[in-house]
Amino acid sequence: MVNTLNKRELVDAIVEQTGWTKKQAEEGLAAVVNTVSDAVAEGDRVQIPGFGTFEKRERAAREARNPQTGETIKIKKTNVPAFKAGSGFKSYVAMNKKDQAAFRKSRG
Repeated sequence: MVNTLNKRELVDAIVEQTGWTKKQAEEGLAAVVNTVSDAVAEGDRVQIPGFGTFEKRERAAREARNPQTGETIKIKKTNVPAFKAGSGFKSYVAMNKKDQAAFRKSRG
């Protein structure tokens, strides 16, 4: 079963790792999310070395079918956010728990 880390738990983890107050952790998280969201919406790429890259991609216009009626419908082109995991993040996820703990300890 996969667990989901919600915003409250993420803020608590930030507090635990940094010693910040809960309010500071919430403000820091909000600042990161807002900065990344705004930059990607403007068309910029946000690259966090060792973690990944956020960018805006264009999804082309296409035809699809309504599954209830079988009618063909046209879907307009749209922009969507995309994330590509970096090699450091990929290798960390592939590690066993013991190696992950050693890696976290080594990076501080």
